Amino acid sequence: MRLEKELVAKDSFISINYFINFNLFSLYGSGDFMPLFEQKPIYFFNTLTREKEQFEPLKRGSVSLYTCGPTVYNFAHIGNFRCYIFEDLLHRTLLFFGYDLHHVMNITDVDDKTIKGALRENTTLDNYTDRFTKAFFEDLDTLGIKRAKVYPKATDYIPQMIELIEKLLEKKLAYVGSDKSVYYAINQFPNYGCLSHLKLDELEVGASARVASDEYEKDHAADFVLWKAYDKERDGDIYWNSPFGPGRPGWHIECSAMAMSLLGESLDIHCGAIDNMFPHHENEIAQSEGVTGKPFSKYWLHAEHLIVDGKKMSKSLGNFYTLRDLTDKNYTGRQLRYLLLQTHYKTQLNFTLQSLEAARHTLKRLDEFVMRLNRMEGKGNPEKVKELTEKTFDLFASAMADDLNISSALAALFDMVREANTLMDANEIGSQEAKTILSLLERFDEILGVLRFSFDEEIPEELIAALEKRTEARTRKDWKESDRIRDFIQSKGYQIEDSPKGARLKKMEVAHE
Repeated sequence: MRLEKELVAKDSFISINYFINFNLFSLYGSGDFMPLFEQKPIYFFNTLTREKEQFEPLKRGSVSLYTCGPTVYNFAHIGNFRCYIFEDLLHRTLLFFGYDLHHVMNITDVDDKTIKGALRENTTLDNYTDRFTKAFFEDLDTLGIKRAKVYPKATDYIPQMIELIEKLLEKKLAYVGSDKSVYYAINQFPNYGCLSHLKLDELEVGASARVASDEYEKDHAADFVLWKAYDKERDGDIYWNSPFGPGRPGWHIECSAMAMSLLGESLDIHCGAIDNMFPHHENEIAQSEGVTGKPFSKYWLHAEHLIVDGKKMSKSLGNFYTLRDLTDKNYTGRQLRYLLLQTHYKTQLNFTLQSLEAARHTLKRLDEFVMRLNRMEGKGNPEKVKELTEKTFDLFASAMADDLNISSALAALFDMVREANTLMDANEIGSQEAKTILSLLERFDEILGVLRFSFDEEIPEELIAALEKRTEARTRKDWKESDRIRDFIQSKGYQIEDSPKGARLKKMEVAHE
């Protein structure tokens, strides 16, 4: 097996394509590279059509992806990260299949909540949001989430938002209300409700009322705010000048402006959490398509909610967790990442500390498998390993191509682990066969982002010496001394693993209450 890496630079974007020389997905069948998406099409469930559709980007081989990022008024919680892990899985899968990916994730640094927070702490909007923006990126790194190409801040795109609002006013899709704010007239956009399948004529409120808040429910669908007129008591000194008077943009116009400024008038994929579908994404469609007359996004993907211990996450219930809350309990970002990615994005995820503990044990099993492969020596049965790896690659790739079916992909991985362990027990995996399997695991980890391949922890010299003394004690059958040394080693946080090739030390993982 050959693992090769190619860097492709295009339109200032860089993508990394990893190619594995499996017969089923031949690298050079005709002398030229054929990316995986050419051989195995991807299918996504499109919220817009309510159907699973074959993915066909607007430009062959290139994908524009816009994902709704954080509102930086506080630390992100695990419900947010459930969605961000789903989007990371999508990001990684598109790269895995050979696409050039143009990914943009916004930072909402001006809205009702950020302004309220800045005024409460008597500081500037920038000072207030910068610390939470910094914390967000730290959390991304802790969870192994790949970075988008661009993270635009809403406050850097105010001119583009004003320009969109002016065009909507010109097209009579917007109007200035009696409160001097600018509103979108949803009854002037015939396609309003296309994403959430909302029928305005069935609503009691409908288009006869206006809503000035950034977030609201379906049964309060109404003309929504594009530009909020300045209110000194509410906004303090936070405002921007515009042709409509001083004020600030509504939440929904922010994403339309940033997405189209950076990715063009029509996107391939727009995604976010299911609660973004209405009103946020519905309003983005109305704004963007109202100006351009073109489809805003071809595919819409939405992640289901996360609940905690079977209940909605709430501070009042004591089941509200940020990433920092969990790392303070000695859980790792890797463990939380695995827990959040192992459930399909369209299935509600029930988070418990017990499930996080189970994720820790699963990762320990995978670590032990990798370490065992690293210890393999001699010759094995290359044909059996070739058959196993080709089968596993096909099952894994097919699962991820089926609307990111991570459960089936992980099942293929663990079936391979079981079969490979059986082959190792039978001495049918040598050093070369082990490298083949490790290369395949590296390929899978381009999507999973949870596997470890390096275990370079330095074991204290006193413990290495103690292990040698234990070996000597066992050789002379001094079981009492052997047990005493074993207990000493365990008291230092290490356990002894005995094997036909000798004993070795392994760091013990701390169990959680």
